[in-house]
Amino acid sequence: MPDQPKAVALISGGLDSMLAARVVMDQGVHVEGINFFTGFCVEGHTHAIRNRARARPKRNNALWVAEQLGIKLHIIDIIEEYKDVVINPKHGYGANLNPCLDCKCFMVRKAHEWMQKKGFDFIVTGEVVGQRPKSQRASTFPVIERESGAEDVLLRPLCARHRPATLPERMGWVDRESLPDFTGRSRKPQIALAKQLGFTEWSQPAGGCCFLTDASYSQKLSDLWTHRGSKNYELDDIMLLKVGRHIRPSDRFKLIVSRDEGEGRYLEGYRRRFDHLVMRSHPGPLTLIEGEADPDDVELAARIAARYGQGRNAERVEFDFVPKAGEPRGVSVRPLPVSEVDPAWLL
Repeated sequence: MPDQPKAVALISGGLDSMLAARVVMDQGVHVEGINFFTGFCVEGHTHAIRNRARARPKRNNALWVAEQLGIKLHIIDIIEEYKDVVINPKHGYGANLNPCLDCKCFMVRKAHEWMQKKGFDFIVTGEVVGQRPKSQRASTFPVIERESGAEDVLLRPLCARHRPATLPERMGWVDRESLPDFTGRSRKPQIALAKQLGFTEWSQPAGGCCFLTDASYSQKLSDLWTHRGSKNYELDDIMLLKVGRHIRPSDRFKLIVSRDEGEGRYLEGYRRRFDHLVMRSHPGPLTLIEGEADPDDVELAARIAARYGQGRNAERVEFDFVPKAGEPRGVSVRPLPVSEVDPAWLL
């Protein structure tokens, strides 16, 4: 038996993982956190870019949780390894393109590898049986334990009393009877425990920290795969899907139109990679053109982009069209009437 047992806790930045780590720490276990960066995380991206989200804290919630707990957090980049989970999920997708069960198996497996390498004794997660429809069911918990290789060194302290005893419980490193006994989808027990433990602030539940659970984002990713002819992506691809209005008026090209000044500044960093339109006659958004647009396509793109600037009701709107290669040229267009906008263009 170790003098002081050591656990690695998966920290998503949500309330459940914060509580799970804390209740184990309160039993005298040394806890360190681990957070896996997939590229699909919500935190630190769109709400840090958009003007309308200025009131929200600009923070990485996993780091913030570690600070509240007073523990070390290890952030590990798994972008390349994670691609196979997204592209080829053995257990399929959830309601959108979220491979939740495969994701949990993968992350627990990575945590188990880390645990063995660093000489830790067990793994802690914030899962609650019955909370999520696919990855947090009584029938899927054994799948995660088996396919991750963690088996019974995986402790889910928030619902452990509803499951068979794990190694940390049998060894006496954790007192099973002192753990919570949460089940189901209600958040009230977690909120009550958080207040009891002195927490006054917490972020949204774990599902809210992954863009793959979002229907709009999943539609954009599916569109990307369809028009590229393969289910693959790079980090820049999935970052750009989080920003701007995505409009596909043709199989040949797609527009990315900034929605506010913050997004416009962000998209400025991609101008050298895309043909783009800069509105000159009126204040308006930067518009990136992804794909191969011919002159007629560029005119249509400008007419659509004109709808999102202050010249939407003007007779003509002037743009600079700046191709990736070649000289910029002026484009003068009549803004596209609402009656000519196909709703199917909007992703």
